[in-house]
Amino acid sequence: MNDTKSKTGVLERFFHLSEKGTTPRTEILAGVTTFMTMAYILAVNPMILKDSGMDFGAVFTATAFSSLVATFIMALWAKLPIALAPGMGLNAFFAYTVCIGMGHTWQFALTAVFLEGILFIILSWLRVREAILNCIPPNIKKGISVGIGLFIAFIGLVNSGIVTKPDAPTLLVQIGDMRHGAALVAAIGLLITGLLLARKVRGALLLGIIATTLIGIPLGVTTIPENFQAVSMPPKPHLFAFEFQQIFSKDMMIALLTLLFLDMFDTIGTLIGVATKARMLDSEGRLPNAKQALMADAIGTTVGACLGTSTVTSYIESASGIAEGGRTGLMSLTTGVLFGVALFLSPFFLLIPGAATAPALILVGLFMMTPILEIDFDDVTESIPAFLTMIMMPLTYSISEGIVFGVISFVVLKALTGRVKEVHPVTYAIAAIFVLQFFL
Repeated sequence: MNDTKSKTGVLERFFHLSEKGTTPRTEILAGVTTFMTMAYILAVNPMILKDSGMDFGAVFTATAFSSLVATFIMALWAKLPIALAPGMGLNAFFAYTVCIGMGHTWQFALTAVFLEGILFIILSWLRVREAILNCIPPNIKKGISVGIGLFIAFIGLVNSGIVTKPDAPTLLVQIGDMRHGAALVAAIGLLITGLLLARKVRGALLLGIIATTLIGIPLGVTTIPENFQAVSMPPKPHLFAFEFQQIFSKDMMIALLTLLFLDMFDTIGTLIGVATKARMLDSEGRLPNAKQALMADAIGTTVGACLGTSTVTSYIESASGIAEGGRTGLMSLTTGVLFGVALFLSPFFLLIPGAATAPALILVGLFMMTPILEIDFDDVTESIPAFLTMIMMPLTYSISEGIVFGVISFVVLKALTGRVKEVHPVTYAIAAIFVLQFFL
């Protein structure tokens, strides 16, 4: 009993749990929920990078270990409830653009990721990335949170098959086959999780994931191999597989600049969106420990490249843990521990189908919508940029593109209405860079 109290006291002093209005139980439960909603990356990332010629098992180990390292840094240094892992979109750029499209080896792509990580460490240490984060206008920050909510819900709907891409060119999406398969399981899980939330059951999202996974067994969505073994040793990763002789090539510059742009604003958007939802921003709209938070993904990216995986970034699925009450680094510490456990229990975690995590993502999208109530809709120079930020994220399937449209429209509207002094000088510079990237 005394040992338990002592451990609780250490956690309280280190993470300031009472000050943040939370408890160890709440934080641990939130960390488990976050891990469950983003565990898909352990299977999806190796699957995508395998198309570039990399070994599936080697990438699995790199994915889990780089996620552990980056999330631990976020937990213990930044002390924020945000988990990290190799980013979706960034891994697709790695495999399908750099390797397949441009015809380079995966070693070339890893070199670009390594250089990106080093540059981000320098930019984060010099607080350049923090300055960019802080100059995002307040109403756009709220729009980012809402946009991420719409985006994450859309991801859940697509991953479950509830909505699908139609063959007809006149339609963007259409309702999937709800009579059987993943879509049916996800719909059942959505009802179960919604009921648990309505009943105010603690851990509703996590319980919903577990229940939906079990329901998927008889319906053929959750598949268990015949010779299933939950415990296995992690495969050896691709260590330090770089092509440094290509550093000064034109294609390396193109790959590096693209990775820098995509990761810069994906990370900033995620940090702002999750922090806004958790009410962690201060009175000036700034994120506490922003430098440390940005260093987490920079170091994670560098370590990940050394192990053999694509860019590591902050995950919007962290919002699922926030929705469960997570407010401190103890939440992300728990998630990081589970990434370590997953190294040895990969078959168990890979059983969880996308249909089981989809209900959590869809409902987290709902929770992320609340900042819309605080947007100033009476001032169109504020509301139009916020709206474009919100709507472009799910439509372009990109957090960074939503920020691009929001910031450019904000600067243009303020300038044309004679309110140039309301725009931070750094925001003008960012808008100019955004405009240039359309042409370059």
